[in-house]
This record gives sequence, structure tokens and C-alpha cells, in this order.
Amino acid sequence: MEIFSKVHGHNLVKWAADKKEVIVLSADLTSSCEADLFRDAYPDRFFSLGIAEQNMLSWAAGMAGEGFVPYIHTFAVFIYRRAYDQVAMSAAYSNIPVKMIGFLPGVTTPGGASHQAIEDISLMRSLPNMTVLETGDATDVETVLDAAHKINGPVYIRMLRGEIPRLFKDPLVFNRSRVLSNGTDITLLTSGICTEEAMRATKLMKEKGVSVCHHHISTLKPFTDPQVENAISQAKFGVITMENHSVIGGLGTCVAEIIASKGLNKKLVKLGIQDRFLHGASRRYLMKEHGIDAVTLIKTVEKIIGKELNISESELGTVRIEAVHSESKAEAL
Repeated sequence: MEIFSKVHGHNLVKWAADKKEVIVLSADLTSSCEADLFRDAYPDRFFSLGIAEQNMLSWAAGMAGEGFVPYIHTFAVFIYRRAYDQVAMSAAYSNIPVKMIGFLPGVTTPGGASHQAIEDISLMRSLPNMTVLETGDATDVETVLDAAHKINGPVYIRMLRGEIPRLFKDPLVFNRSRVLSNGTDITLLTSGICTEEAMRATKLMKEKGVSVCHHHISTLKPFTDPQVENAISQAKFGVITMENHSVIGGLGTCVAEIIASKGLNKKLVKLGIQDRFLHGASRRYLMKEHGIDAVTLIKTVEKIIGKELNISESELGTVRIEAVHSESKAEAL
């Protein structure tokens, strides 16, 4: 598995070179959100709005109204918690192309509850006119901007930063899942960093005779991909969702809505953060504590199919540990 560093930062500079309408806004987190390379390359298209996210959202909406396409860069919590009224009234209600790039989703930061975005998908997908996307690897990060830019309306992106693996070759396609494996026993739907983690388990489960249909989800709203409905409908034992988000309002809820509205009559188990706040700790520790790790996934499959697979944790292979982004700021890890 190849690992790449500062993928979004480098890609943004190349991607925006011929798009003069693109401007980048930062709320005093320029380097922490990998926008410093864009600032240095195109200083006349970069604007630092300071620690004033509500003002930044309104300012972005005004610029969008004048024909620019603003790409807001800040930590996710500062978009949907601190400036939700401006997101709703200035961007979503007006249905204008304000693109919001939110960093540090869920367990990807040890910064504690104030910095860990665990309910952002729930809030953002409930807004009319809003599109919600999430990245899971370097290819997603490199191609999500193309998908977002084609949408003539507000877009919220759950973005990864720092050291990121490349799991996929083909570019992200809007409202279409990536089919990672086909099977009929279990349908597994994962998003964000949980896809990499789930892939540690799916190969071993296949070797143990469990047929797993695994899809990686990058579009959370709209959620109308017929591939996903087909995958759900063919599951013999049940469906599992695995997400770096609260089980309320995120991927699991999207899938539950499909099962209910289409009358698919399938058992659903939602692996995610179980209606509680996180705390400061490493990604690996938090994933294990909140049951969004490969071991929990295997145990969940065993329970659904009624059979022990006898897969030990040591068989799952090496866990990837991210390098420290900044030793001086916990929120910038």
C-alpha cells in the first residue's frame, strides 16, 4: 500500500491552475488544512478571514453571488457547529456554489470533543440543496474536487489530510459506490477511513468461506445509487454499515432509509459512534474503543451468520499508524 503526504494541498494547486473562478478561504488554519501551498501559488486568490467562521461563510456566499467559486478550508466542526446558520441561510437557502472542505472528521484527531466532527453528516445532509461527499483514500482526495465543482450548489466535503493511503485507481464518481468485492452472504457498506480498516478483514473472511459484498461510499447525499440498493437486496444474512460518524444520521441512517422505503426487509447492523462524544486519544485507540475496527467487524459478521470464523487479531496484518502532523498543537495531529 502506497502512502502519500499532503495530497489535498498539492492537488489543489494543480487542479485550480486553469480555474480562475476558484478562490480559497481560510479561518486561521491555513497550513493545518493544507491551503498554504495554494496561498503561496495564487496569493491573489487566497483570503484569510481569521478566527471568524460565521463571517467567512457569509463572505463566501457573497463572492459566489459575484461569480466566484469559494472553497472554504477549516476544521469540520467550525463549519457545521459554529456557522450552521450561515451555512443554511447564506449557502443552502440561496443554493449557490459555496464548497465547504471540512477537516478532522470523527476519530482522525485527538483534539477532543471540541474538534471531533461526529454529527456533521447528519446536520449537513438534512439541509435542502446540500450535497455531502466523503473521502477515503488519496484517489478520492485527488478527484473529489472535480465532482464538487460540477455541482451548481453548496457542497460539504469530509476531507482527509496528512499521510493517506492509495486504495483505489479509478477516480471518485459522484453518487456511485466503489465495488470492492462481490458476495451474497453479507453486504458491507463503508465510508471514509473505515474502508481501509474493513479491507483488513474482508479478505480473511472470504478465505473462511464468507461471501462479502463490499462497497465504498463517497456520496452521502444524494443517496440514490442503484448499485447500493442492489447490494442490499442480495444480502442473505444482513447488511453492515461502518462509519467514522455517529450511527444517528450518517451512512447507517442512509442505508436504513433505503431498506425501509424500498421494503427490502434486511437485517441492518450499524457500526459507528454510538450516541456519545469522543475524547482525546489516538485514531487507533478510538477506533477500537468505539467499535469501528476490523476485530469488531469480524465479530459482528460472526454474530449475524451464526458461525465463528476463528480469525485472530494477529492475522489481520499491520495497523497503519499516522505520523504526527504537529507536535505543538494537539488539534493539528
